[in-house]
Amino acid sequence: MIRNVAVVVLDGFEPFELGVVCEVFGTDRTADGLPGYDFAVVAGEPGPLRSPMGFTLATPFGVERLEEADLVAVPAITDGHPRLQRQDYPEPLLAALRRTVARGGRVLSVCTGAFVLGAAGLLDGRRCTTHWRNVSELALCCPAADVDPSVLYVDDGPVITSAGTAAGIDACLYLVRQEHGSKVANAVARRMVVPPHRDGGQAQYIDRPLPAAPTDSLAAVIRWMGGHLDQQVTVAQLATRARMSPRSFARRFVQQTGTTPQRWLTGQRILLAQQLLEETGETVDAVAERAGFGNAAALRHHFRAWRHTTPHAYRRVFRPGAGGQAA
Repeated sequence: MIRNVAVVVLDGFEPFELGVVCEVFGTDRTADGLPGYDFAVVAGEPGPLRSPMGFTLATPFGVERLEEADLVAVPAITDGHPRLQRQDYPEPLLAALRRTVARGGRVLSVCTGAFVLGAAGLLDGRRCTTHWRNVSELALCCPAADVDPSVLYVDDGPVITSAGTAAGIDACLYLVRQEHGSKVANAVARRMVVPPHRDGGQAQYIDRPLPAAPTDSLAAVIRWMGGHLDQQVTVAQLATRARMSPRSFARRFVQQTGTTPQRWLTGQRILLAQQLLEETGETVDAVAERAGFGNAAALRHHFRAWRHTTPHAYRRVFRPGAGGQAA
C-alpha cells in the first residue's frame, strides 16, 4: 500500500511534471473522504535547483527522506539539458532508488525522468517508455531496456514510467486506481478536472497534419457512445449518426482519439465493468450485460486481454469479501 510518497527534484526540473505528482499525491483531500499521503518534495542533489523558467526551488528534505517512501517519483528534466546528454546523475540518488525497489517500494518517472531510472539500472530487462521525442535516446542509453514509444505509461512491476507531461497524470491516477479502486481515482480526477482514463497512446500526439475545423468534432457522437455502452452498434451506424461515410468516420475517429471506434468502445466498457465489479454485488453475467459485453464469457475474454486477469480475480482484489461468484 502506498502511504508515503516522495518526489525528487534535480537541477533542470520541469515545473509542470513536478506539479503533477504534487497535485495527485501532495494535495490533502481527506476532508472529502479521499486518501491522504505523507508527502515530501526531496532535493536529489545540492542546490540551487533551477527550472528552465528561471526560478529555483528549496526544500528541507534530502535524499535520506527516500528511505521511508513507498513511492518515489522522478519528474522530467528539461529536454536539451546538458545532463541528459552526459547522464551524470548523483550516485546517492541512484543508490536510493535501487534500495527503494529492493525493499519492495515503487518508483515512478514522468517524461524524461525515465533517464534517471535508467541510470540507476532499474529499466534493465523491463518494458518502459518516455516522451516520444526521447525514446530513441533512451533506447541508446539503456540497451537492456524494452522501450515502447507508443504508450502513455507502462507498469512493469515496481517500476512505472510515463510519457510526456500529461501522461504523468495518467500514470498517477492509474496508481491511485490500483491502490484504491476506480471510485477514488474518478473522484480525484474530477477534482483535477481531467479524465480518469485516456484511451490510445502517444501516436496520436506525434507531429503530423490533422484537420482542425470545429465542424469536424465528434464530441456529440462520442458522448452518445459513452452513454449507451450497453447497446451494440456498428461503425456504419455511428457514421450515420455523425452524418459521415463509414470510412470518413473511422478515419476521423482515429485522428481525434488515437484509437478505433470499436477499441474505444471496448475500453470504455472495460472501465464500466471494473466500476460495477468494484461497487456492486451484481453477478458477472449482469455486469457483462450492463457493460455491453452480452455475457460473462465475452467479458472474461476482453478482461483478460485488457487487464490480464479475470473479472472474479479483479473483484476479489478491489471488493474483498465479494468473492464466490462465478467469473
